[in-house]
Amino acid sequence: MNEKKILLTGANGLLGQKVCEIFRNETTHTLILTDIHHQPEISRDFEYFSMDITSKESVKDAVRKYNPDIIINTAAFTNVDACETERELSWKVNADAVKNLIIASRINNCRIIQISTDYIFDGKTGNYTEDSKPNPLSYYGKSKLAAENALISSGIDYVIVRTMILYGTGKNIRLNFALWIIDMLEKGRQIKIVDDQFGMPTIVDDLAWALVKIVNLNKTGIYHISGSEYLSRYDFAVRLAEIFKFDENLIVPIKTNELNQAAERPMNSSFVLLKAQTELGIKPLNVTEGLQLLKFQLEQIN
Repeated sequence: MNEKKILLTGANGLLGQKVCEIFRNETTHTLILTDIHHQPEISRDFEYFSMDITSKESVKDAVRKYNPDIIINTAAFTNVDACETERELSWKVNADAVKNLIIASRINNCRIIQISTDYIFDGKTGNYTEDSKPNPLSYYGKSKLAAENALISSGIDYVIVRTMILYGTGKNIRLNFALWIIDMLEKGRQIKIVDDQFGMPTIVDDLAWALVKIVNLNKTGIYHISGSEYLSRYDFAVRLAEIFKFDENLIVPIKTNELNQAAERPMNSSFVLLKAQTELGIKPLNVTEGLQLLKFQLEQIN
């Protein structure tokens, strides 16, 4: 296996931090970390610099300076409802920034690994393969699909990794679905969770491991990476309450149309994981296993 020099964007985020941890412990690749913030939230074992990926010249300068073999882009505007109201910003971060990475990658022919989403699908059928036809319902999904299309038509080496309902823990990260549930139930607050949106919740460790495999095996193309179990958001919350010993009666099932959310959601965006399982040799955790791992990690922090 050839050692790679990898430029990691969004290094302070949930996935960025986990990529740093797993690549540091399990590989000999060199990571160069960047995020829009001036200080890193994670280990200083790797070089870190502040960069705005929406600045074309900044991205080009970084590629010239560090000459990476691979760019892993974990930076994104992921607030789905905010993307509906802040369309210009969401497009700038989710689509135009990827075009900046593409332009810069031509300087030294480096590969781009782009993190995408189940929200590029309309959720009407489920069981989506890598070849299924996208039909995003939300502006977030449209911006992420635009990034995919830019990569596919660019002529450069790329990997698109689609994932969904990403959860886990890290330092000073925004609350994800699981951490929000934990925060609310710890405080004894009632929460309303939809029981008509279905998906495959993904512990961030599994996604980071898949990225290691993709790098080590020099893969290109599109991969679906998610947890192995399909269930509703409500059932996920109940399972979490069981594992963390919270009061399940605080969790109230509701329907999506009761929330009046700005962005429309896919109701069933389940993935077929066969390609990732066979080509990458990964075995994603089910919900119980993922939540047990999260509980262990939170106990180590505390």
